[in-house]
Amino acid sequence: MTDISTIIKLTAAQIAARIASGELTAVEVTEAHLARIDAVDEKVHAFLHIDREGALAQARAVDAKREAGEKLGPLAGVPLALKDIFTTKDMPTTVGSKILEGWVPPYDATLTRKLKAADVVILGKTNMDEFAMGSSTENSAYGPTGNPWDLTRIPGGSGGGSSAALASFEAPLAIGTDTGGSIRQPAAVTGTVGVKPTYGGVSRYGMVAFSSSLDQGGPCARTVLDAALLHEVIGGHDPLDSTSIDSPVPPVVEAARNGSVQGMRVGVVKQFSGEGYQAGVVQRFNESVELLKSLGATVVELDCPSFDLALSAYYLIAPSECSSNLARFDAMRYGLRVGDDGTRSAEDVTALTREAGFGDEVKRRIILGTYALSSGYYDAYYGSAQKVRTLITQDFEKAFEQVDVIVSPTTPTTAFPIGERADDPMAMYLADLCTIPTNLAGNSAMSLPCGLAPEDGLPVGLQIIAPAMKDDRLYKVGAAVEAAFVEKWGHPLLEEAPSL
Repeated sequence: MTDISTIIKLTAAQIAARIASGELTAVEVTEAHLARIDAVDEKVHAFLHIDREGALAQARAVDAKREAGEKLGPLAGVPLALKDIFTTKDMPTTVGSKILEGWVPPYDATLTRKLKAADVVILGKTNMDEFAMGSSTENSAYGPTGNPWDLTRIPGGSGGGSSAALASFEAPLAIGTDTGGSIRQPAAVTGTVGVKPTYGGVSRYGMVAFSSSLDQGGPCARTVLDAALLHEVIGGHDPLDSTSIDSPVPPVVEAARNGSVQGMRVGVVKQFSGEGYQAGVVQRFNESVELLKSLGATVVELDCPSFDLALSAYYLIAPSECSSNLARFDAMRYGLRVGDDGTRSAEDVTALTREAGFGDEVKRRIILGTYALSSGYYDAYYGSAQKVRTLITQDFEKAFEQVDVIVSPTTPTTAFPIGERADDPMAMYLADLCTIPTNLAGNSAMSLPCGLAPEDGLPVGLQIIAPAMKDDRLYKVGAAVEAAFVEKWGHPLLEEAPSL
């Protein structure tokens, strides 16, 4: 039997290959990761719910298929941590909120169904900022998650539970969602890989909505190839989602296996620099640009003036859509109900339930969004923000006439201490400065590790942005950069794992 510490350090691709060959069983792999969760998750708090029996049942089914001689999929038997924003009919879906505490949905999200159909073993549901509103996972109603590199620091947000599960070796794969950077920013600060597919490239059916025109589920992993393998499983058209793109998933796995930047034009946007960027982050980014040049890429400087307005536009559009989406949590149909003692009206019960069930950040965004949509202010705020969104999309279109991909730091700083920005929403929002423009335009983007910041020894992320439906370019460039980094410095996570 292979040692647990050896199993949990394997990549998803390696695990799948060893299960397919019979060198490992899916049950062995699942038990190893459950043991790792038992050992470290009390400190990390990556998971909100562990489905031990369900995971082992899935693993046994994979082993039975192999023994019967059935062909296994590319990720059969590989464990995964699922962000608690996707509905699961056999596990609670809380979205990190008290208003849905203990709620077990009657159906699986399309993404959940695709994972099960691919024989991916779902270990459980991960912690997150309530309703995906946050950049640190401190807004979870169930307490913060720690960054495995330094448990006193944030693991990013809103998908900090998924990124922390990867970085602590509790799972080799995870799923996140990205509304303004909630896959990429956690990946950056934990030294992992996170991809926001093109908007509509992965079904949103069964994903609890925050901001419907921005939300996008995507893969999280420790290597570019693993992310590509997961992307291929969860991507594709879904008739149940009206925003789903009816076209094949781009050839992401092929691109990840054949990474190259030879002859590619790589853009560097001047707006993704300046005040507020940590010196070590800038240093590692500049080194990454030089690395791309050494690999055969041509670097082009770009000016995208509307990007300076992206943060302001986002914090009008996203709260406006959230105020509409969260109106469904009215205590009448499902979830928490407070004050229903027979003497109060339905309006009173709804108000009491929302007061008790929603956290401060969710209330802040609902109020902001409701104000922006109100009569007399709609055109001045929400309407103007949508015009800025068009300008950002146009800036991207002009940029991609000159370059194949754009690169930037993923986030201006490394992981900050838990509590440092809790009382300063503006400082918290600035964590998504580099990621938000991509969501507003609907493009695809990836974050992957590009070393550690010299001043604090914490991971720095390199962001790669590609045009819509050109997700394969992310993997082509990401794989080339990853290979060059590993050859030159070694993988910061796989070879120098954080100590827990």
